[in-house]
Amino acid sequence: MDKKKVVNIDMKQYGMFIVLIAVFIIFAIMTGGKNLSPANINNLIMQNSYVIILATGMLLCVLTGNVDLGVGSVVALCGSVVGVMLVDAHMNMWVAIIAALLVGLLCGMFSGFFIAVMGVPPFIVTLATMLMGRGATYTILKAQTKGPFDASYNFIGAGFLPKISVGNFDLLCLIIAIAATVAIIFGEIKSIATKKKYGFAENPLYQIVIKDAVFIFLVWFVLIKLGQYSGFPFVLVIMGCIVGIYSFITSKTVAGRQIYALGGNRKAAQLSGIKTDRVFFWVYTNMGFLAGLAGVVLSARNGSATPKAGDQFEMDAIASCYLGGAAVAGGAGTIFGAVIGAFIMGILNNGMSLYGWSTDIQKIVKGAVLLGAVTADLMSKRKKS
Repeated sequence: MDKKKVVNIDMKQYGMFIVLIAVFIIFAIMTGGKNLSPANINNLIMQNSYVIILATGMLLCVLTGNVDLGVGSVVALCGSVVGVMLVDAHMNMWVAIIAALLVGLLCGMFSGFFIAVMGVPPFIVTLATMLMGRGATYTILKAQTKGPFDASYNFIGAGFLPKISVGNFDLLCLIIAIAATVAIIFGEIKSIATKKKYGFAENPLYQIVIKDAVFIFLVWFVLIKLGQYSGFPFVLVIMGCIVGIYSFITSKTVAGRQIYALGGNRKAAQLSGIKTDRVFFWVYTNMGFLAGLAGVVLSARNGSATPKAGDQFEMDAIASCYLGGAAVAGGAGTIFGAVIGAFIMGILNNGMSLYGWSTDIQKIVKGAVLLGAVTADLMSKRKKS
């Protein structure tokens, strides 16, 4: 009878998750618990929704060993399209949303064409789109803010699902927490069964229990806080769908495996029959589409379109991927990690603001955290090699 294979859980995969919890606890102590309030938990989710959407698309770019510097400008450009169509042209909300998404898609196709077909380095192409997109935004808006928008549009970025009120608590959040708990447990049971079936190495039971217990605790903590505030944010539904879809794409589809193969070794990927130019094209086209979606969410959250919208969003998205464990050279990283990285950046911003640190100090801290994360990743790889 074969001896049961046992392997410890890869702490690198969950290391930044532990860091996220640690940073949140540190700021809870520093701010006297201000970041634990229901209102702050709600703000933390809503303020980082567009960063998470961008980080999801940015991860695919990072997996190829590159980044997209133009996403912040595309966010602003798509928001400006919505602003002009809603405020100046008084057009239907859905027409404006579709137009914004199409503009984002075209911007992505523009970048993808020059990268995949013309062979221009992604850094140069996306630097150009960053400058061109910002200039186009100022031209469309004529350096003015367009707003306010109707409440029906603002609902996308600042609305909540219908409440099932019991006193001051939203019962819907409790139902979602129970459903999430059941999904986590059944997902883990299925994973264990799959490993046993194919003879894969299994994790010790106590490690699995601790990991799932922490996840379930955080789910309940967040949803109870949301239930005590205004309920379940609609933007969280959008985020959940995006994260779920792209997690499936990157881990369960041929297209996802091709991105990892391209980032790991482009020449080897080409020799194995992967059309790397097509991969580059759809990755950057997809990034443009998600930037358009982020532009819609951001403008709905703010209730207006401004020329400076999306400023430095590309840096937050890139930092989220690297903080979440994505390899600098490409070929390694997960959607889950990018989301964790985005929340680390969000908790840092939120905690430092609550504590009263100036924006100058905040930038220094964020830069130091990013540099430390990437340096630690490179050092760990050198030790293995």
